[in-house]
Amino acid sequence: MNLKPIKPKRISDQVFEQIRELIYKGDFKAGQQILPERELALSMAVSRTSVRNAINKLVTMGLLEHRQGQGTFVSSPDNRSGNPLAAAMATDEATFDDLLEVRMGLECNAAMLAAQRATDTDLKAIEKSLEEMEHDLETTDRIGTEPDAAFHMAISFSTKNPVLIHLMRNFYDFLFIGIKKNLTHMYMDRAALEDVIVHHRTIFEAIQQRSSQGAFEAMRTHIHYVQEYFRAR
Repeated sequence: MNLKPIKPKRISDQVFEQIRELIYKGDFKAGQQILPERELALSMAVSRTSVRNAINKLVTMGLLEHRQGQGTFVSSPDNRSGNPLAAAMATDEATFDDLLEVRMGLECNAAMLAAQRATDTDLKAIEKSLEEMEHDLETTDRIGTEPDAAFHMAISFSTKNPVLIHLMRNFYDFLFIGIKKNLTHMYMDRAALEDVIVHHRTIFEAIQQRSSQGAFEAMRTHIHYVQEYFRAR
């Protein structure tokens, strides 16, 4: 039996994981300024060096960006470089519809796994994003792309599968841009958005009820709806 010694996680790695999770779940939104190193260190009860190392790693990943004389901000998907989907979508062979087909496979499985693995904290994060979407619709007759993306990322995070989470982060960075270019009118179509809210509520309730098949089917229904909406325009 080849056992290996357990290595404790470095403090900076734990700081990195906490901040990355806040970005993935949408608690830290694109363009938002994060707290200064000193305040983060005090809030997390760690050294400024640990916070600095974590932030530098997140900057290298493209999740954060330093702005001279201003501070550190969550980078916008529009400004992130190196997204592997960008190269594929830049060719004439790849379409936005192709992206939705891939989304069907990834997200239906993510919803199914989330129904099995989501913690109470995960469920609260999913519901929080859903409530933000509902609030947007009630107050502006529109839905922002950010809470929508945060909803789906919270589901992905609930799978506890780091490969899936990483794929979905890259996927949603690019889908965020694709939405603004291709489906802007959907985010201003009150009737369609009411349907979208119902879909998201059904997905959440299936995950909350630990119904793997129900979550899978609810997500499939939603993405199929988006496909048909896009193809009809």
